[in-house]
Amino acid sequence: MSDPWVIDEWHLMVRLLLSVVLGGLIGYERERKNHAAGLRTHTLVCLGSCLIMVLSIYGFNEFVGQPNVNRDPARLAAQAITGIGFLGAGTIMFTGKSITGLTTAASLWVVMAIGLAVGAGFYFPAAVSVLLALLVLWGLNIVEKRYVNNAKEQLFTLTVDENRISTDRIDRLFREQDAKLVRIQFDELSDGARDDSRVRLRLDVRLPKPEYALPLAEQLRKLEGVASVSVE
Repeated sequence: MSDPWVIDEWHLMVRLLLSVVLGGLIGYERERKNHAAGLRTHTLVCLGSCLIMVLSIYGFNEFVGQPNVNRDPARLAAQAITGIGFLGAGTIMFTGKSITGLTTAASLWVVMAIGLAVGAGFYFPAAVSVLLALLVLWGLNIVEKRYVNNAKEQLFTLTVDENRISTDRIDRLFREQDAKLVRIQFDELSDGARDDSRVRLRLDVRLPKPEYALPLAEQLRKLEGVASVSVE
């Protein structure tokens, strides 16, 4: 390719296929963890970005040298960088206590950049970026789970018999599990079919690890006076 404004069909096919492979590698990692944007989404983003870059560089070569024509090979690519934000925003969810999907949105942004690099012919940086992205997504995830303090707040909702339940027992159970009671709310419930009154307890609890939530809920359910337990 002696002419920088012309690409043959062979090189065009190589770039498009390579973008599918590289984008698919990152998408496969996201798919395995059941994220909103998985294999197909990442692959299509990388392929589309590559095609936009190729079109931006080579799609208007017949206008090169024409009067009053100023070529900017990165103009369409710049619009792709802006447009990927809308797709990334769709993967971010606010659940009321935490925000999820930020890592997947970031991986889409990286995949877009990899597709642009492949479309521009920068194969080696694109391949290295894929390896580094997989290292971050897979390797640092292990490091976070093992070494980083990932205490999470969980909402426990208990329906209890106020004449039989002991809040001291609940507090003691939390301390045994290294859980911290952050907030508690009492809601009285009226039950015409019963003589005793019931109370709903809403407990915001900070757990050392999220996987402690279900075992703790099971222990709460076994306490005397507890009618039902739910955890969010």
